[in-house]
Amino acid sequence: MEVYINDIAAFLPNEPVTNDEIEKVLGAVHNIPSRIKNRVLKINGIEKRYYSIDRKTGELNYTNARLTAEAIRRLKPYDGFSVNDIQCLCCGTSIADIILPGHGLMVQGELGIPSCEVITTAGICLSGITAFKTAYANIALGISANAVSTGSELASSLIRSNFFEHLQGDPDFKNHPVLNFESDFLRWMLSDAAGAIFMSGKKNQKGKSLRVDWIENISYAGQMEVCMYAGAHKKEDGTVIGWRQLNSLKEALTNNYFALKQDVELLGEEGIKVMVNQGLSLVIERRKIKADEIDWYLPHYSSEFFRDKVYKAMEEIGFQIPYEKWFTNLAYKGNTGSASIYVIMEELFHSGKLKEGQKLLCFVPESGRFSVAYVLLTVV
Repeated sequence: MEVYINDIAAFLPNEPVTNDEIEKVLGAVHNIPSRIKNRVLKINGIEKRYYSIDRKTGELNYTNARLTAEAIRRLKPYDGFSVNDIQCLCCGTSIADIILPGHGLMVQGELGIPSCEVITTAGICLSGITAFKTAYANIALGISANAVSTGSELASSLIRSNFFEHLQGDPDFKNHPVLNFESDFLRWMLSDAAGAIFMSGKKNQKGKSLRVDWIENISYAGQMEVCMYAGAHKKEDGTVIGWRQLNSLKEALTNNYFALKQDVELLGEEGIKVMVNQGLSLVIERRKIKADEIDWYLPHYSSEFFRDKVYKAMEEIGFQIPYEKWFTNLAYKGNTGSASIYVIMEELFHSGKLKEGQKLLCFVPESGRFSVAYVLLTVV
């Protein structure tokens, strides 16, 4: 059975935060300005982003579940649709509000909708795509008449300064708190958002739909080390120690186990090579796609630093797509992890730029342990 995207919605909380405001909103750890903030912001090209933070109080004013519910409530696939009509709800996120129960169940509770099938997918950036693929498969197999998938992130809950205040100052640097580069780097990279996609086996009677042609989800975790992680410490040999292996929760807190971390060196060395040179090459072989058949290229990348590198890598494997066909909103909506591709798709879907027959290729890499997804859609 063919599957169609009938509507896409996104929700970004509160007012946009500019680069001049960012450390005021997130706070400075130990009241000491970050040494790397300006350098990271210059490289990543992000000028505005959104946080679920009340600027007056500094407190969170959205949960991850509520962010997701707000995106779902904005779906309008056809007249008379209500969230109560959802038959299958698939929700992906990097870190949910609570450990148990699953994020999808908390979203259903936030919506207050009747009984339906609910699925939660885990991961980092790809958790939104795995939720999307699960929803797609549910309809394609005839299990449900409709399905909603989501990707959402509440990164601000882990990058506010008070999340690190328990850390002690480094005795060798009296004016420098113990916040390693791997964590400080991500404070200026990540932000909050949620996106939702409504799918069914029928295209819209009025207006456009997107037919889902195929979804390729490829993991290289069998060959690659952990690169982006939380709840763990990475050793020099590349293995990780999880927080549950420790003798006490205090030990995990003291050693900053719960902070988000990125092995930047490993990402720089392997990221493009694995996700484009290898990943895209495999997809080209499997799906027999050609670059000149793609009308819109929707790349999710974490930083403008990777833009030219992705282009060059695609060029090297003979799959060159000119920049005028690229569509991204990283600069003014931020890097929102699993929500990013939803936020990109939502803006293009409602932009008035799409024409019948056009093909959209989505690129979603994940540096967790190096995975990548490619999705092909056709405007109908």
